[in-house]
Amino acid sequence: MSQVAVLLITHEGVGAALRQVAERLIGRLPVSVELLEVPFEQTPDDLCAIAEARLRELDRGAGVLILCDLYGASPERLAGRLCTGPECRVRKVCGLNLPMLLRVLNYADRPLDELAEIAAGGAHGGIVVDEP
Repeated sequence: MSQVAVLLITHEGVGAALRQVAERLIGRLPVSVELLEVPFEQTPDDLCAIAEARLRELDRGAGVLILCDLYGASPERLAGRLCTGPECRVRKVCGLNLPMLLRVLNYADRPLDELAEIAAGGAHGGIVVDEP
């Protein structure tokens, strides 16, 4: 049975740093976490063909979970262009943080739709406001 692939589409440096910390905390990651970092001087149009090719490479039948760092920014707009059509096996979750990525990695065997919800829950659950 194939697993959902994970693709981090972020601003430069963000995805690589989060993946590196996850590798230090977990060790060997249960699934491959691939990166597509968007340089500030490039537009989503510049990278659309590269991103589409990366998605085709990653999808082994279970779909691809795209995690983006910032809703409305270039990485998220690029990801939004990739997820079209009724046969789309891509889910996008924005607001990437370390708790989100770790939660996804801990539940990597789950189906795509469930894993997207798990990602969002991990992001929200990782935000804690200290009591004064």
